[in-house]
Amino acid sequence: MMHAQTLTLATQWFDPGWRSVLGTPFMRNAALAGILISLAAGFIGYFVIARNSSFAAHALAHIGLPGATGAVLIGAPVSLGLGLFAMAGGLIIGALGRKASKRGIATGTILAFAMGLGLFFSRLSASASQQMQAILFGSILSITDSQLLGYLIFDIVLFVVLGLVYHPLLFSSVDEQVARAKGVPTGLMGIVFMLMLAGTVTISVQAVGTLLIFALVVTPAASANTLARSPLSAMVWSCVICLISIWGGLVLSAMLPTPPSFAIVTIATLIWAVSQLIGRRQA
Repeated sequence: MMHAQTLTLATQWFDPGWRSVLGTPFMRNAALAGILISLAAGFIGYFVIARNSSFAAHALAHIGLPGATGAVLIGAPVSLGLGLFAMAGGLIIGALGRKASKRGIATGTILAFAMGLGLFFSRLSASASQQMQAILFGSILSITDSQLLGYLIFDIVLFVVLGLVYHPLLFSSVDEQVARAKGVPTGLMGIVFMLMLAGTVTISVQAVGTLLIFALVVTPAASANTLARSPLSAMVWSCVICLISIWGGLVLSAMLPTPPSFAIVTIATLIWAVSQLIGRRQA
């Protein structure tokens, strides 16, 4: 009797047809998006950690919120509005907060205004209010072929720019004062970095939403820094951890009645916790 009850509960929670779900077109698009998002978030995430810009990464997603709700209000693509506002926020933060001591103030001020503006836009339209949950918590299963193409183009542009500024960006990220003394244009590097971060946040929001973006852009990179021995290996590890989190989250969401964003964030957090334990044992 007890065994039968346990089996019934397991059947209620476990979807026996989950393998067929993984073969659907929307799950295929989500998996491909996971690869493209992981490549961008993995590499940029390393610089986020190195530059102590975790708050900026979290804030840019929220700064993009009024762009997303405003886009719904006028009938424009959500990702376009979010990206424009995130890019504008990145430019302003990069320009006003060139010194580390001023970045937090500039970021917090813009973040507060953007959140208020996003709430205002959502109240102006019923459709914007309905889109709020997807914007806040992500909707990776609704990614279209055209969005995948946009992600691919962004990744190509990102890696071209990253290849051009890799050494001065890395130098200014690791030791900004010495880099400035050596003639590295640290202010320009800061603006370029914020623009790349804004673009990465824009494509990552589709997977986990503005509220959970930290788990993709920062958490995998933090885990990778504990395991890796060099900057490049840390970037590669960060991409791998990010991809494992996204793909693992998609599989769990097919097997169990759980939102993909929750599963993705949970896996990323568990990997981070394990990496911290490994790091403590190695210390």
